[in-house]
Amino acid sequence: MRRRAGVGAIQKQKLEQEKYRDKGTEIQENQFEQMTKQLEVFKTNLEDFASKHKKEIKKNGQFRRQFQEMCASIGVDPLASVKGFWSVLGIGDFYYELSVQIVEVCLATNYKNGGLISLDELRQRLIKARGKNKQHQEITIDDLLSASRKLRIFGNGFCVYPVGKGQYLVQSVPGELNMDHTAVLQKAASQGNAHISVSILQEELKWEAERAQKALEYMVKEGLAWLDTQDPREKLYWFPSLFSECISAS
Repeated sequence: MRRRAGVGAIQKQKLEQEKYRDKGTEIQENQFEQMTKQLEVFKTNLEDFASKHKKEIKKNGQFRRQFQEMCASIGVDPLASVKGFWSVLGIGDFYYELSVQIVEVCLATNYKNGGLISLDELRQRLIKARGKNKQHQEITIDDLLSASRKLRIFGNGFCVYPVGKGQYLVQSVPGELNMDHTAVLQKAASQGNAHISVSILQEELKWEAERAQKALEYMVKEGLAWLDTQDPREKLYWFPSLFSECISAS
């Protein structure tokens, strides 16, 4: 007959388990402390690097993007810092200024594009508005994407939608675009001619006609698309926000 473990053996086993648990906690705390120290050293080095290359970070868009990636790797957001060391760089001010200019361009073009504008057109309009002043930093697509994050405080009034490889549309009017509306924009952008039809959506996305019609009618109602009834075969739906994409591609 197998003997059961005695009370002493059970207590001894519990003590050993507690020792292992305490040792594991100690190891984790030591590792966390070491990682914290390493991150502090990395942050200090990053600040030294930023101070040394301040002008290049502000002037060179590609260099600025790489710098932000280094910051993100240790959880530092130079755009969110309005005081302290990071404010000395002026990077946050650059993006706040850019955000304001994005809003201005979007509001100025709402009447013709219904509140949707391609990021490329937005960039070209901003460059033109800023003029040839050499003191102005170069504006890149990455800069516009970073600045657009600050506009999220307006809720769904300002959103960025990817519509293709390296292509984005900025929505600047209140209203939620669902997955069907985004799919319509992506398909219209991929066609390369800024328009779409019910039959194209049926063929390309395998949608029922009612689903395609519902999505397109909503976009017309919201001013995001223009209805064209001149084609004798079927109605066409044009997206003014994609006009500049078609011109640059042709």
